[in-house]
Amino acid sequence: MKIDESLLRRLWPRGDRRVAGLIAGTAAASESVFVRFGITTSTLAAHVMAQLSHECGAGQEVVENLDYTAARMMQVWPSRFPTLASAAPYAHDPRALANKVYNGRMGNRAGSDDGWSYRGRGAAQTTGREGYARLAALTGLDLVNDPELLIDPRYFLLCGVADFVACGCLPFAQADDIVGVTRRLNGGTIGLAERKAWLASWKAALAEAPVVTASPQPPSPCIEAPAQPHNQPPPPLSRWSQFVAVLRAAFRRS
Repeated sequence: MKIDESLLRRLWPRGDRRVAGLIAGTAAASESVFVRFGITTSTLAAHVMAQLSHECGAGQEVVENLDYTAARMMQVWPSRFPTLASAAPYAHDPRALANKVYNGRMGNRAGSDDGWSYRGRGAAQTTGREGYARLAALTGLDLVNDPELLIDPRYFLLCGVADFVACGCLPFAQADDIVGVTRRLNGGTIGLAERKAWLASWKAALAEAPVVTASPQPPSPCIEAPAQPHNQPPPPLSRWSQFVAVLRAAFRRS
């Protein structure tokens, strides 16, 4: 399975707006990345690309935007900013806000710049030092010391698909269960309507795409992605997956 560059440009028409070469790099990497992680049918590819399209805003939101008004901060983090006065010092100061709301959790060190360094980034909007370290172990990329690799066109899709598989999304995608996929990746069902629309668009676009005939390469030993028959229920959440899911659901509002 491979994503043609012209197809990606049609679905992500402004995908190069933030990172030059993102469309070409993503398309060029698609075949090897999909084979590596067992994404061998158009349905699986559609589920992967639908989720990544939503998470990164079709290539336009590759780094989390934390430029908030005080009023918006009160809506997103009501427990941290109960009043306008408490939020005002962080208004339109993305770095200070990131360190305020993200430090002391997700592996980010208190009193450091970790909240800013490891804010949401990449195709799957990986967040937190622990999230970056986990993805570094899965991909072999030094994402902790070089976070910008997450948005490098050469590795953008690799990191996004690795996160998708590591979160346990693949069995649900095999069952064509978008709610299950979304819960695994997002920790809830935020943006489900938009994700469904993306899935419909990607299914239509990939309907005539060929299936890879070569045997997929085994994924990294850190990723467990056994084939799951469509008539079998997906496996229960592991304790680690539960932890990841809770973090993904909570980090924006805690």
